[in-house]
Amino acid sequence: MFKILKRTLIIFGLGLFLYGFPYFDLAHQRIPGVLQRIALVYFFCSLIFVYTKGWRSQFWIAIGLLILYWFLMTFVPVPWSDGTVSANLDMLKNLGTWLDKVILSENHMYHGEVVNGTSVAFDPEGILSTLPSIATGLSGVLTGIWLKTQRTDYEKLTGMFAIGTILIALGLIWNPIFPINKKLWTSSYVLYMAGIALVFLGIVYWIVDVLGHKRWTKPFVVFGTNAIFAYFISELVAITMFSIPVNEKQSLFNWVYASIFEPLFASPYNASLAFAIVFVIFILGLTWILYWRKIFIRA
Repeated sequence: MFKILKRTLIIFGLGLFLYGFPYFDLAHQRIPGVLQRIALVYFFCSLIFVYTKGWRSQFWIAIGLLILYWFLMTFVPVPWSDGTVSANLDMLKNLGTWLDKVILSENHMYHGEVVNGTSVAFDPEGILSTLPSIATGLSGVLTGIWLKTQRTDYEKLTGMFAIGTILIALGLIWNPIFPINKKLWTSSYVLYMAGIALVFLGIVYWIVDVLGHKRWTKPFVVFGTNAIFAYFISELVAITMFSIPVNEKQSLFNWVYASIFEPLFASPYNASLAFAIVFVIFILGLTWILYWRKIFIRA
């Protein structure tokens, strides 16, 4: 229990550091975030895995969370300052956003969404949507349990493809009632993306573990062995580049893109893609140094 709590606090703290860096304005510090969400999901999934009896309990907890989130978002009315009281899935007027504003206040929420040219308070990693995110985490737990069984490779493959296809279908069936939406992390989105992930994992499992084609996987192994470090350092590098002014109108990040990549590529899409690829390779290089020196950072 102590190890679970320690890892949760470390990952959560790294997320808070990233969203505060480099100014650390506590009055406007964003509290939710990607690493914070990972920390909470890890914490609850770990407790569920340790303290429940087998995969069936974990399966039904995941289903229960998805149904509970759908019920809360669809049927619980939300009071707003403009006098409206209704249950809806509007980005700015749903139960999740209302809870975030009441509990966290707008000062501690994400302000990266723009509506009608104005930045608004909406957090895609808010409090309530942690519920279906735990179900996403449990889908990974259940997949791991399946892969650790004594079944043959082809039985495992068949199971992953079959369940993956069923989950995709269920997500699409639920979509008209509870639309697939990543920012709200809707229950249909959880099913749909878990299905796609399971099918893709099955394909990779077949290529790597069954057919034995492993040489191409090295970059993914390097990222996977220090995944939290890779995410943290990529965010830190990007935030630092955005924080360094080159001139009155451009940060270092924008200047590198405009001065190096835009002149090399006729299309802004190609320039953006090239910039993203180079950035990923740079982060891979930093992560590879740790891998080469056998340094594996664990929370």
